[in-house]
This record gives sequence, C-alpha cells and structure tokens, in this order.
Amino acid sequence: MTLLNQFIEWLDNYWPHWASYLTSAIVGVLIVVIFVILGIIVVILTERRLLGRFQVRLGPNRVGPEGIFQAFADAVKVLTKEDIVPKAADHWVHWLAPVISFIPVIMVFAVVPVASGAIFADLNVGVLYLAAVSSLSVLGMFMAGWGSNNKYSLVAALRSVSQMVGYELPIVFALLAVVAAAGSMSLNRIVEAQSAAPFFLLQPLGFIIYFIASLAEINRSPFDLLEADSEIVAGVHTEYSGMKFAMFYLGEYGHAFGASCIIATLFLGGWQGPFLPGFFWFLIKGFVVFFLMIWVRATLPRVRVDQLTAIGWKLLLPLSIFNLLIVALEQIFWPGMFPWLLIGVNLLAGLALILLVGRAVTIRGGRVEV
Repeated sequence: MTLLNQFIEWLDNYWPHWASYLTSAIVGVLIVVIFVILGIIVVILTERRLLGRFQVRLGPNRVGPEGIFQAFADAVKVLTKEDIVPKAADHWVHWLAPVISFIPVIMVFAVVPVASGAIFADLNVGVLYLAAVSSLSVLGMFMAGWGSNNKYSLVAALRSVSQMVGYELPIVFALLAVVAAAGSMSLNRIVEAQSAAPFFLLQPLGFIIYFIASLAEINRSPFDLLEADSEIVAGVHTEYSGMKFAMFYLGEYGHAFGASCIIATLFLGGWQGPFLPGFFWFLIKGFVVFFLMIWVRATLPRVRVDQLTAIGWKLLLPLSIFNLLIVALEQIFWPGMFPWLLIGVNLLAGLALILLVGRAVTIRGGRVEV
C-alpha cells in the first residue's frame, strides 16, 4: 500500500470521501513538485561545481557556503528580467511552449517509487506512462521554435523532432526488454524484480542503450544540437527571456534529473539496498547516474547532425532489437536460470553485438562536404 493510500484512509475517518481524496491528491502533487524543484536545484549546483573541477576551475563559490545559494540568486536574477516577446511571434504558442516543456518533468515522478511504498500512483502500465509522458517535451520545443518566428529557433525545433523520433525507438525497445525480464510494467514490480541482481548487470547492453538514448532525448552533451551556439545561436531559447527562459532551463535539468531517477529505478534496483533507508539508496543511485551524465558532458565533443542520426538509426536501434530478442529467448527457454550465470552470458553477448554492429555500421567523422 502506498503512503498516499494510507493518507486517504486516515482522512476518510474524519472527512467525506471526495474531500479526503481531493486533499490527498493536492498534498501528493505538492510533495512531488517540491521534491522535483529541490532535486533540480541540487543537480544544477552539482553540475556547475563538478564541471568546474573537470575544467580545472572552481565553479560557483561566492553565494553562500561553497556557493550553495547560487541557484537561488540566479532565480532572483531571472525573475527580475524583462519578458521580451517578438512582434511577429505567435503569442499564445510562444507563452505555452515553456509550460508544456516543464510539465512532463512533474508528471514523470508520479509513477517513480522513491522508497518502498512511497509512490504517488503505482500504475500497472507505469512503463507505458513513462514512454508517453516523456515524449511530450518535444511538443514544447517545437512550439517554441514555431511560435518564436525565428529561423534559427525553427531549425532547432525541427532538429528536436528528428532527434526525438530517432532515439525514441531504442528507448522503447530497451524498456520492453526490462518489462520482459520483470514480467510487469509497474515500476514498483520492476524494482522488486531486481532483488537478486540489478538489471544493469543482467542487461548491460540495454543499460548502455537506454543511457545513450536518454542523453539524446533530454538534449544533453554530446547530443545538445538544439543549442549549438556556433550554428543556431541558442536554439529554441533564442527569443525567450525572463521567467520563460527559466522554465526551459529548469525543464532541461528536470528532465536530466528525471532520466537519472528512471535509470536508477529500471536498471540499478531503485530504492533497494542494505543498511540505509530506501529513499537514500534511490537518491544515491540517481545522483550516480547524473554524475555519469556530467562526466560525459565534460569529456566528449558535440556530434554533428548526421552523426546523431546515424548513431540512433544505424547503431542503437539494431542493438536494442537484438537485446530484446536475447532477453525474450532467455525468458522463454531459461526462465529459472541462475541470475549470476545470465550476467556473464549477456555481457559476452552485448560485447559481441557491439563489435558486430559497429563493424557493419559506418558513422563518418571529419568534415562534411556539401
């Protein structure tokens, strides 16, 4: 039973059913929103400090002890800036775009269990819900590019659609492999299915595919082509300022925080772990994944548009299909196989597939000739 259901039962003893249900829903939404906002503030500070270390500099360290209040100072600065809207822009579309980009961040955490029983809604189709909701952010990006009436913003918007379509399929196939191994689409059941061994050991190829595709979907380096400053100014954000720009900024880090928590839930065992309470294990695993994202950003250069498309369609898509077939065959023919034996088999199979598909696929480097 979730904490929310326990709260509803407690309210039912004193209030009418509809009032207790409405109150619990409002309280649950507020808890999710506060958790997400605090998580975004922490990951922003973490990335800025770690990027400073990676680049042999200090990072923000002036506002508060070790710069911990820098994000709040930035929020005050953004709130006091003027909101400028181009004359020829579609005002309603321009206004709605940042809202639609940020709302999916909140919606994602509705089905993510942060501890045993601590989940807003334990849906039996939680994975399907995740795939649907996480795809909504691209709509906000496209609306921002179209509504700004700016050719650079429109180019970035079209890139976002192409990027989302190209990397959605590998993500879905990686999710299907997890569902096949767990036997359920409920994220709570998926976490419980990893009690013997986490899925990043049982499905190392699926973990790699999902991690790389998630970087592309949330516009993180080296796939941040929507903000390729040397090409398209600031992408879909070019004509945004003030609080609207802040919502895009929060949305990007919110999606990164959400993707880290989802990966921790699907592949790292979620809240499971010894000694510490489940909530702390969930946060530790989520921030480990986010640290990997920061490490990738500080290490790898940005890929080109043609390389981004080739990685998605030529490399990750066939690998994700093969990964799903391997997991499906294992569930059919060896459903009770000792999990630690599967770890070795799947690791060798993943390495072999990467080598074979990598040799068969050509992702060209160097200069693009027109």
